[in-house]
Amino acid sequence: MLKTSPATSVPSPTAATAPSGHAEGVSNDEFRAALSRLAAGVVLLTAYEPPLTPDGPPGEDSGMTATAFMSVSLDPPLVMVSLRNSSRMDDLLDDQPLWAVSVLSESQSHIAGRFAMKGRLSDRLLFQDIPYVRGEHTGAPLVGGALATLECRTENTVVAGDHTLVIGRVLSASLPSAEGGPLMYFRGRYRNLGK
Repeated sequence: MLKTSPATSVPSPTAATAPSGHAEGVSNDEFRAALSRLAAGVVLLTAYEPPLTPDGPPGEDSGMTATAFMSVSLDPPLVMVSLRNSSRMDDLLDDQPLWAVSVLSESQSHIAGRFAMKGRLSDRLLFQDIPYVRGEHTGAPLVGGALATLECRTENTVVAGDHTLVIGRVLSASLPSAEGGPLMYFRGRYRNLGK
């Protein structure tokens, strides 16, 4: 097998040839277009935000659609999700180490779309007509009919550019539904496996 030494690797583009936006040679549009060709599973990340004071208003459930979710380790069981810096969920998980993931099925694209909306003020209405149970370990909503659900506790966070990688230890895993295939995200749209 041929190995390329660092001295013979492809040189970095010069400033004159680099597209605007990044000195490294790739524009935001080029990067998005290339990565849109990577099919990803779709999950709903949820957490329960406890009340600020015992006699104050009740706590609130929060949720967000994520496609940057993956398994990290079997022993111990670890997963990772990527969150935009200073997003609502990023801020919440800074304070709340307990969270959950529901792996959405192909029939749950409406849930993914609902929690991917930008600029919403509250998640309370978004959860109203979605069947869910509360996680025993996290108190976070676990979506009914999901292909799998995981309850997690944050072990580590790593800031990576404009996102934070949250690594969580899996506290519980279950398979609520054996029906249907996974919901996928490919080229900017939700899709079914094989379609």
